[in-house]
Amino acid sequence: MIEARRATRADAREVMRLRKVMLESMDREVADGPWQDRGAEIFETQVLGGTLGVFVVDIPDGPGLAACVVGAIDQRLPNPNDPDGRRGYVYNVATDPAYRRRGFSRACMQALLDWYARSGVTVVDLRASPDGLPLYESLGFRRTADPAMRIFLT
Repeated sequence: MIEARRATRADAREVMRLRKVMLESMDREVADGPWQDRGAEIFETQVLGGTLGVFVVDIPDGPGLAACVVGAIDQRLPNPNDPDGRRGYVYNVATDPAYRRRGFSRACMQALLDWYARSGVTVVDLRASPDGLPLYESLGFRRTADPAMRIFLT
């Protein structure tokens, strides 16, 4: 059985390394830079402060992480279908290429979903890459009717 664990302060750099792996898997050129240092700082304040859930699987035969998942809990205004207004959002699922197809991301996702459930979150959203879609569907995620939109404010 694959064990996913809650990330610790010592995992910050590896989580950011895997974030770069995830971004590159979406056909993006990603350069190392200050964004990784900033991510490690955010990790320290928000993960250790409890507002982010980060779960990881260690590389089985050496140091480092094989996979990770990052999710947040947002407090929104309630509505009739969501009377509490707390929502989960999964925004980083990554597996090192050398460790794919072994169930590591599934273990991380299940740990995150369990964390959401323990936290009282009943609705969880994510955006799926084509590679991730089968995993998310197998966990019960379904497409929504709401189209995503974005604006960059500069």
